[in-house]
Amino acid sequence: MEVIGKVTLDDSKYIGKDLYSDGNIEDELLEIVKTRESSEYEAVIREKHEWAVLYHLSERRGNIVDWMEDDGEASVLEVGSGCGAVTGTLSKKYKSVTCIELSKKRSLINAYRNRDRDNVKILLGNYKDVERDLDETYDLITLIGVFEYAKGYMGSEDPYADFLNSLKKHLKPGGKIVIAIENKLGLKYWAGCAEDHCGRLYEGLEGYLNTDSVRTFTKAGLEKVINDCGCRAEGFYYPYPDYKLPTVIYSDAYLPKIGELNNNYNNFDVDRLLTFDESKVFDTVIEDGLFPIYSNSFLVVVREGVKR
Repeated sequence: MEVIGKVTLDDSKYIGKDLYSDGNIEDELLEIVKTRESSEYEAVIREKHEWAVLYHLSERRGNIVDWMEDDGEASVLEVGSGCGAVTGTLSKKYKSVTCIELSKKRSLINAYRNRDRDNVKILLGNYKDVERDLDETYDLITLIGVFEYAKGYMGSEDPYADFLNSLKKHLKPGGKIVIAIENKLGLKYWAGCAEDHCGRLYEGLEGYLNTDSVRTFTKAGLEKVINDCGCRAEGFYYPYPDYKLPTVIYSDAYLPKIGELNNNYNNFDVDRLLTFDESKVFDTVIEDGLFPIYSNSFLVVVREGVKR
């Protein structure tokens, strides 16, 4: 057990080594959050000019949950909390935040950047090992950029269903699971962006022929996984330009209008092609009512119980 500021880091399930990393940049991130105030992060991002620094430190990361209803008494389980880009936003909105994270380096970054928050606890270790001894239930469980890695978490024949079924055990009555994930048919992939997880062009569109460890879904495919677990998608939302650095979050009740989607060249980690003008194609998609199918990302609110 380690205490950093007001944050508790429980490493009793840690296997002794980090199985994934962004490399040396994580050491830089740790030094930044130890020595710089959060108000300085935007200046650091401009100074470093590196994707990993932008991705892990940008305030825009928190937009993915900041819009959700503010229940100050709610408890949250954040699975795959990483470097804490979303943890801080959750801790300001809700009574308590329990993080599960496999990487110790990323957990340290999370703990140091949120060390003034007395309602954050980090459980370090593989999800299956930590979950086995998790007795609590929660009002909200978040999977922000996590569900696509379910095979690595579960190691089973049907990892996505098994992951959701495992999480359901830790929901309070009336609780919800929130999933943010890339859309396999996202327009950016047609337009020449590499698949986010493997870096290959058209890999998701072609059905992940060369990739075994990760999967994203179409809207219909994601709904099927949810329904097969005895749950329902209470609402689909569409972060734009994607869930990683969202500036707007649309919904079926408020979809984008023609001419609104002009911020389409966000692809900072790898080179991309420009096969067509995404803004013009989005206008065509919007005009024909197809935006929910081609949105770059989804954010879906999941509840227990079948759709009626």
